Amino acid sequence: MPVTVVVGAQWGDEGKAKVIDLLAAEHSHVVRYQGGHNAGHTVVVGSERYALQLIPSGVLYPHIIPVIGNGVVVDLPTLFKELDTLESRGISCAKLRVSSQAHLIFPWHQSLDALYEAGRGDDRIGTTLKGIGPAYADKARRIGLRAGEVLNPAAFRKAVGAMAEMQNRDIVALGGEPLDVSAIVEQFVELGARLAPYVCDTVELLHEALDRDDALLLEGAQATFLDLDHGTYPFVTSSNPTAGGACVGTGIGPRYLTRIVGITKAYCTRVGSGPFPTELTDELGDKLVEIGHEFGTVTGRRRRTGWLDVVMLRKAVRLNSLTEIALTKLDVLDTFPEVKVCTEYGAAGEPVYAVLPGWLTDLGAVTDVDLLPPQAREFVSLVEREVGVPVRIVGTGAERDSYVIWS
Repeated sequence: MPVTVVVGAQWGDEGKAKVIDLLAAEHSHVVRYQGGHNAGHTVVVGSERYALQLIPSGVLYPHIIPVIGNGVVVDLPTLFKELDTLESRGISCAKLRVSSQAHLIFPWHQSLDALYEAGRGDDRIGTTLKGIGPAYADKARRIGLRAGEVLNPAAFRKAVGAMAEMQNRDIVALGGEPLDVSAIVEQFVELGARLAPYVCDTVELLHEALDRDDALLLEGAQATFLDLDHGTYPFVTSSNPTAGGACVGTGIGPRYLTRIVGITKAYCTRVGSGPFPTELTDELGDKLVEIGHEFGTVTGRRRRTGWLDVVMLRKAVRLNSLTEIALTKLDVLDTFPEVKVCTEYGAAGEPVYAVLPGWLTDLGAVTDVDLLPPQAREFVSLVEREVGVPVRIVGTGAERDSYVIWS
């Protein structure tokens, strides 16, 4: 059975959770392969709305084994808050598995994140201040603490205390307030004991599943152009959301990846600083924010908005070896008399647009491709032609079943 990777093809917030939720029905495991609790994935099921940060989106299916892979950095207070919320709403998390090799986030990472960002002044990156970057930095420095260490409580207690003392020195040197070391130790020893039953060798777990011909779905957070190596550096995240990161973050080799789905909105959004060629800073941009509810799931920050950029999408196809596209939130453009798509950049880097007539039709109830207005079909067809890979799924609303299978 194939391994499917779902990756954002823009700057994040493309609606990956909805597509993952749709695809999860035909898989046995959904695996988060990178990022941390700075990612917000939202799934709407009937009148119920689920906002997920760490637990993989497939948890809403009882047959799914949700897995947090080795490439993720895990904030334990957030993980258990999310787990408790899901359990209180009748969603079992008993099958959740967390990689013993996943690195943990601690309060010192969040303190340092805020201090580093404040120190940049006007050159702020726009980090979510969740401690993600400093946690990955400690991983690269080979001083990070990993989930598997909670299985030895005495050693874990000692390691947390020593690390807290060391990190406090850096916090104070940067002008921050020192943290309460003993309080952190007690908090994380308790959290570690709670985490222990979920910890396992997820690389072995996933390869055993592959040996049984189970179908696995690998879920990325953020997106292609926030990738540490291939994004709009330095305005990027601290990990590799691209499809290559799925291999590193799960321990599954590339020969197993047979389906790589790139998710894109029918327009563009971006949170925080960084380049945005098609950005709209006028009333059209405000309209996209209002209709698309373009505020961060985790931070609540207003997203920047602009027209769809297929120059970016063509690059995303190359970087990820995308086999198909899922085009989300087409319905957000329902009331626009004309819509634009950037198909190339001019000599000065400015966007050059194809201008298409709008469909001025409510797509919210459309679940059959034949019922899409001709103008909407032309929009999707243009994306296919420009990008060079097929569009398979088109989102027509926020609800779980608001989509059409395009091809």
